[in-house]
Amino acid sequence: MSLTEAEKNVGAGEELWRHKDPSATQMHAFLREVDAKYKLGLENYADLYQWSVESLEDFWREVVRFTGVKLSQQPTQIMSSTNVMFPRPDFLPGARLNFAENLLWPASNPDPASTAILAATESTRESVSWSALRDRVQACQHGMKTLGVKSGDRVAGYVGNHVNAIVIMLAAASLGAIWTGVSPDSGVSMVLDRLKQIEPVLLFADAQQEYNGKLHDVLPKVKAIVAELTSLKAVVLLPKLPEGSELSLPEKVKLLSLGEFEGQATRNHSDMTFEQLPPDHPVYILYSSGTTGAPKCIVHGAVGTLLQHKKEHILHCDIKPGERLFYFTTCTWMMWHWLVSGLAVGATLVLYDGSPMRYTTSSSPPGSAPDDLAMPRLIDELEINHFGTSAKYLSLLEQKGIFPRKAPNNLSLATLRAIYNTASPLAPSTFRYVYEAFGSDLMLSSITGGTDIISLFGAGSPLAPVYAGEVQVPGLGMAIRAFTEDGTDVTEKQQPGDLVCVKPFPCQPVFFWPPGAEGEAKYEKSYFQRFYAEDKHALWHHGDFVQFYPHATGSGLVMLGRSDGVLNPAGIRFGSAEIYNIILRHFPGRISDGLCIGRRRDGEADETVVLFVKMEQGQKFDEALAKEIKTTIRGDLSARHVPAIVDECPDIPMTINGKKIESAIKQIISGSKVKTSASVANAECLDFYRAWAEKN
Repeated sequence: MSLTEAEKNVGAGEELWRHKDPSATQMHAFLREVDAKYKLGLENYADLYQWSVESLEDFWREVVRFTGVKLSQQPTQIMSSTNVMFPRPDFLPGARLNFAENLLWPASNPDPASTAILAATESTRESVSWSALRDRVQACQHGMKTLGVKSGDRVAGYVGNHVNAIVIMLAAASLGAIWTGVSPDSGVSMVLDRLKQIEPVLLFADAQQEYNGKLHDVLPKVKAIVAELTSLKAVVLLPKLPEGSELSLPEKVKLLSLGEFEGQATRNHSDMTFEQLPPDHPVYILYSSGTTGAPKCIVHGAVGTLLQHKKEHILHCDIKPGERLFYFTTCTWMMWHWLVSGLAVGATLVLYDGSPMRYTTSSSPPGSAPDDLAMPRLIDELEINHFGTSAKYLSLLEQKGIFPRKAPNNLSLATLRAIYNTASPLAPSTFRYVYEAFGSDLMLSSITGGTDIISLFGAGSPLAPVYAGEVQVPGLGMAIRAFTEDGTDVTEKQQPGDLVCVKPFPCQPVFFWPPGAEGEAKYEKSYFQRFYAEDKHALWHHGDFVQFYPHATGSGLVMLGRSDGVLNPAGIRFGSAEIYNIILRHFPGRISDGLCIGRRRDGEADETVVLFVKMEQGQKFDEALAKEIKTTIRGDLSARHVPAIVDECPDIPMTINGKKIESAIKQIISGSKVKTSASVANAECLDFYRAWAEKN
């Protein structure tokens, strides 16, 4: 079936940015070096990408060299297979390294007195030098050794995005222990759904959390969590038990303040231990969203995480030593791990723990009211070069008409070089808004990947232009394609399809918890039972719906939503993001957000598309608006995209990471009795959808 003109032009947005001097970038230097070494005749990103996916071993060998990965023992080969993805191939077999050592002593060799981390909350600032960071990691490592923490043990954090979280993670990784983090705004059930599966021996927990101008007591939740974790040896409160507070724990579990835990550590860098471990030794456990069942525990290895992050930071983002890297995130989200790896390139990390609408500068009066310009003020005060956030945040600023650089705000943003966004597709209108609001000479990288790979499939590139509505490029070494349901590759046909990776990549999870047959079965079912190569080996099915658009410098990607949210009325497949873009573009100030779902009940041969809209405060939903929405979608897209039903909803269900929950709502309105988990951030709104399903 041919595409409509609107469908053909989804990714054909106008060019918004092009690097003024691409020859000055690290990606260009990498291109020139490999071109000279292998005599390839590379001219642009498209050429470099094609070589990277056709010559995987040579490509990853050069990434190890160029990015300065520190190995104490060299590998016997680069990868054990260049085509079989499951069972997972080995990367750099025979090598030895330590993940924490690569972050604490990066190849750029920063001045020990220079700044490693700048941390801010709604009311505080903290600056930590490289020397001080190493001191603190050594002290924390001393505490872990004293408690008998060993390689393979799980260390958990119920902590905010602050310096101590990074210190604890690095101390754990230095010993070969496995880190997992959950934000303290998460409920008890959500935490236990995760931590009970992996049985941590040590739990670090914030005693209090500051958010939106208030100090929240975390101790009751800590008590409830610890009561269910029979594997724990100790709980370390950060920084200590507040004066006048009490926390009773099971008798066998020690309760320590951070100072008591660290004890009499020498804080001598020469006393630090860095266990030299196999390249795929586990370093992190992350979790699937688990919105309709127990979350899957995804285990990521040291070399895959390190290689992929250094490739993305150095080549794709062009982050240089000493530059300041920020991402608005919690330690639950994979972007926290991506941010922390900035240490490995010698960047200065900027952390923020609090509401994105509440940050107060040093000159702000005490008790300042919420501020839409909070994050732009953070950029100016802390001189951020690379600013990362969610698509939802940028969309919210767009809807509110916030323009930081224009009068009367007149913020400088002079240090800002790049903006990164992920979590959901960024609408073309928001691309244009960013360049108007934040500055015309920025690399706006709408990036896409996920917890499953702890990194990116689609990335930015200083060698490629930015087009409205598009992720700039597929990441180097990531052989991604678009497949139809029957396995036909439609990448070059510019047709929408499931995102499939057809060749191995190092940041594939090393396994799912628990180790062994049970975890292996979960792993295979998650990614490798949908699409297959001609030689019958399984291909990685990522779960995103995507469309590729060729340019002279390399293909752009348009993210159309999650595959489980793909709409399929009368056999026509399209992504929910296409509908959301229409709402954002045509109904600002009237409609706050939308949820587009396909409903198919027992006995129905076809799927009915239902669009729920959340109105802006003070705005009214009626049949006239529903008709206007349908007419607009028909005009901008096609008659095949028009929802059969448009109705109002009180709220849009979201995960704790800010992603819309489409699959669970699809099951609910189709008549399934779905038990949702604690991963739904606003679970109270689900009652509306259950009631709606009964009435309709």
